[in-house]
Amino acid sequence: MAEKADIGVTGLAVMGRNLARNFARRGHTVAVHNRTPQRTRDLVDQFGAEGAFVPAESPEEFVAALQRPRRLVVMVKAGDPTDAVIDEFAALLEPGDIIMDGGNAHFDDTRRREAALRERGVHFVGSGISGGEEGALHGPSIMPGGSAESYRTLGPLLESISAHVDGEPCCTHVGTDGAGHFVKMVHNGIEYADMQLIAEAYDLLRRAGGLRPEQAAEVFARWNSGRLDSYLIGITADILAHADASGKPFVDVVLDQAEQKGTGRWTVHTALDLGVPVPGIAEAVFARSLSGHADLREAAQGLAGPTVGAGEVAGLAEDVEQALYASKIVSYAQGWNMIAAGAAQYGWDIDLAAMASIWRGGCIIRAAFLDRIRAAFRANPALPTLLVDPEFAAELDAAQDAWRRVVATAARLGVPAPGFSAALAYYDSLRAQRLPAALVQAQRDLFGAHTYRRTDRDGVFHTRWDTDRHEESAD
Repeated sequence: MAEKADIGVTGLAVMGRNLARNFARRGHTVAVHNRTPQRTRDLVDQFGAEGAFVPAESPEEFVAALQRPRRLVVMVKAGDPTDAVIDEFAALLEPGDIIMDGGNAHFDDTRRREAALRERGVHFVGSGISGGEEGALHGPSIMPGGSAESYRTLGPLLESISAHVDGEPCCTHVGTDGAGHFVKMVHNGIEYADMQLIAEAYDLLRRAGGLRPEQAAEVFARWNSGRLDSYLIGITADILAHADASGKPFVDVVLDQAEQKGTGRWTVHTALDLGVPVPGIAEAVFARSLSGHADLREAAQGLAGPTVGAGEVAGLAEDVEQALYASKIVSYAQGWNMIAAGAAQYGWDIDLAAMASIWRGGCIIRAAFLDRIRAAFRANPALPTLLVDPEFAAELDAAQDAWRRVVATAARLGVPAPGFSAALAYYDSLRAQRLPAALVQAQRDLFGAHTYRRTDRDGVFHTRWDTDRHEESAD
């Protein structure tokens, strides 16, 4: 009898292929399948020496190759293709078997799929996987949702292929149904904000600081050896140091239109539905969108800018480091607030400290200060926002003068810095004892009788603006 596989992977594009290889390299026997059989054969031909693969050309052969309970990983395009594959394989499975979707599915789709398969006795696990194709092969950050029972069966295999930091796997059971894909979505939203802030820092160093790309690369490399140590800062230094074959800086030959696959937009949409402010993430999504509107940008080329010319600003690099660090803290804080709100809304018991732990390695937003975020939530699991953690609050206080100078310099020189500006505005809005929202609510009451509450007594009220302006209770 042929050897039964510990786990199976269907969908052998780059991510699926590399995950299958990762499982095999870790000593697991892996069944592999693709809609196009040639891709299955190519994987075994090229990488068969890396471990034990069981190739299958049909869904039936694939399912038959898996030991019970069957563990099947789907790595196909999100949306209708995922539904089609799930439906095809679910008909071949038995109660207790597990289907895991490792793509970037919307968490609402995952909740729907999990509920439908649960009725058939089949476990469905929506799992975020971060780290790109290299992470998939060498160790990603993995964020599985689904039932606790499914994690007991599937979790040890996922932990074995994940990145490890300080001996700990960058994988944990996030929560039930769509929790895994939800936190992956938020991870990607933070990633958008992080990348936008780094891009703004570079733009300021160049346009306000007068640094050439290779000089800016040296600054980023220096930052990467300090508190800003992270994957994204490191690759930024590499990119800025790279010269194109034409001899020009590589960054100057790349078209300045940033694309997106949608997870950032999902994050902003969901934050609006939850009523959670994530302006740092939203500004990053809008910045990418604006960059792609070439017609609007071309039409605006003749608009007036500041009369002061850009020049070298003394001490700018040190100020930008402070502003970047402070703004990153704000963006991560917004992401964690959103995870907490999602957990409350959907009944997920998400360990906020554990999210920081599994993002320390393998994923795109991995950064040195995630250790400190983990420590903050371990010390106080009910922490309302990272910004009030004593250590982070002290750092924000120390950074704020430089942060304000950077935002002011950007405005004075006409250098767009929506990420830095939004982060500072969020910080100032949270710490303000009183906001102009009082006037907004008064306006709403005048034109729409939307009522208001008072500062001096309980209750809900409405002023009769259309008559004698007397106040009446609206309770």
